[in-house]
Amino acid sequence: MNQSSEHFDVIAIGAGPFNLGFAALTDGIADLKVAVLDAAEKFVWHPGMMLPGTHLQVPFMADLVTMADPTNKYSFLNYLKGQDRIYPFYIREDFYALRQEYSNYLAWAAQSIPSVRFGHRVLESTYRDGLYHLSVVTEAGLNHFTAQKLVLGTGTQPYLPPVISDSALSSGKVVHSSDYLFQRDALLAPNDNARAKVTCVLGSGQSAAEIFLDLLRSLRPEDHLIWATRSERYFPLEYTKLTLEMTSPEYIDHFHALPMDKRDVLSAEQKGLYKGINADLINEIHEELYERSIEKATNVHLRTGCAATAITAEGQNISVRLRHERTEQDLDFEVDHLVMATGYRAGVPDFLSGITERVDYLADGRFNVDREYSIGLKQDIFVQNAELHTHGFTAPDLGMGAYRNSVIINRLVGREIYHVEKRIAFQEFGAAALTGLPTAATATAQA
Repeated sequence: MNQSSEHFDVIAIGAGPFNLGFAALTDGIADLKVAVLDAAEKFVWHPGMMLPGTHLQVPFMADLVTMADPTNKYSFLNYLKGQDRIYPFYIREDFYALRQEYSNYLAWAAQSIPSVRFGHRVLESTYRDGLYHLSVVTEAGLNHFTAQKLVLGTGTQPYLPPVISDSALSSGKVVHSSDYLFQRDALLAPNDNARAKVTCVLGSGQSAAEIFLDLLRSLRPEDHLIWATRSERYFPLEYTKLTLEMTSPEYIDHFHALPMDKRDVLSAEQKGLYKGINADLINEIHEELYERSIEKATNVHLRTGCAATAITAEGQNISVRLRHERTEQDLDFEVDHLVMATGYRAGVPDFLSGITERVDYLADGRFNVDREYSIGLKQDIFVQNAELHTHGFTAPDLGMGAYRNSVIINRLVGREIYHVEKRIAFQEFGAAALTGLPTAATATAQA
């Protein structure tokens, strides 16, 4: 079989929102030939969590391009205009797009940008003769692509903690939140034996809250619903304006300049900045619980400060052991279904194994990402959303995607294609000198 061969200046691997933004912002740059490759047959974005009525937690301007180039044809507003929906969206008077509509926008962009190619799975990579060589499988067979530089946007994978036994995983009764809608009918169906059904949600973030509320609204009087989390509380997403200033170039400068041990401590402390629950959703849940309390309902159970220490299959059920970390007491119970809203983890793609010697790693195996998002020892490999530990909580933020792409693109071409703001915050994040204060001598002279 003959292999087809193509050469590009840059190949971006993965076509999620961040690399779609890269594709959109590089479209039209004459001296930059780009391909964006994705193994999937078509664009999909969190299909298992497209619950009706859910919306983004960032304003609609956190699209693929607007914060870098408000005039770009791949903006969310331009999409709405093309769909004859811009006036209804305007009348709606809501800064936060519905998740389904935003997903449709991303799918439209993926179909519209010429450099994006689905059904292209990167098998392996090597480096020789000054080029990256990629073996790529498509429906037509094996292909050979070359590029001077790479951008990795392969995303994160659903995470399940190791306390879940193999028997529990294979039971079909443990569901990760990313698959919730695919399993929703089974979760809501009554037990065949007329026995009361028990469902448990583990986790404390936005996904856990959305799933809990959805299950709560469908809960039959005879069934039970549990929501447990290791966190000390069901904490809200921090969304005040001075805190939002931390989603800024200068905060990234500050965070990146810190020693690695201090970055790790800060990352652990800042979970409420990107993993919390929308405050309106928390209030909706409380209102639902309050309404149920009128009839003295006792079949909903909320537990905080409880970490799962063992999850096993017991006959037709799942046995769960929680450990209350403050009191050091165990809580054991059995459930019919367990929903794990335990988030996602970034990993190192298998195809990188052939170019490991060109990647800069920290001692613990994580990428050593420089300030301008390169992990290449020769500054020729860049990453999207793999730099939480080096750049802080802005890494997964849709609103900072266009900023990161601007930095990467400017570095790739060696000139400013997109203006990158250096300072947007009113506050200082480091120990910058206080300027303009009166000195003792000035005060004496004025006296």
